[in-house]
Amino acid sequence: MSSPISSPAPLVVVMGVCGCGKSSAGAALAARNGWAFVEGDDLHPPANVARMAQGQPLTDVDRHGWLATIGERLAEAARAGDGLVVSCSALKRAYRDQLAAASPRVMFLHLAGDRALIEARMAARAGHFMPLSLIDSQFATLEPPGADERAVTLSIDMPPEALVEEAERRLAGLDQREPAP
Repeated sequence: MSSPISSPAPLVVVMGVCGCGKSSAGAALAARNGWAFVEGDDLHPPANVARMAQGQPLTDVDRHGWLATIGERLAEAARAGDGLVVSCSALKRAYRDQLAAASPRVMFLHLAGDRALIEARMAARAGHFMPLSLIDSQFATLEPPGADERAVTLSIDMPPEALVEEAERRLAGLDQREPAP
């Protein structure tokens, strides 16, 4: 399938709070378009995973190296001219700014949902290190993308296939805008 996104190297960060579906939506978006997908959680150092598994929210210091690693993946894909989709919470503007510094082609897909839906999704998933107890800290940390960011926000209350199709359509609109310098 040909993507409606025309940039030579689509770099999409699928962001949002825990349990919003970043991994599922990101993997589906990448698969539909023949782009690589990177699960951002796999790039956390063991200390970060242990903190979260114990119910301790990460600090900005904890996240810095992890975000740098994700930024390196984005920059590598940009240099190679490859498309890439990465799942990453990117909850704060400062985190997104750090990731966007990797390439002017970075775009953000913010998956948004209310706390009750997120909690239900998290309760239903098995084998993930992120406990339900961290939902409140995720929502407290979240700074939704501003109008000046290369970002689109979609509600997660639609069927997965419709979400991915809408994401493609909306990201294609972003792709037509000139990237920030």
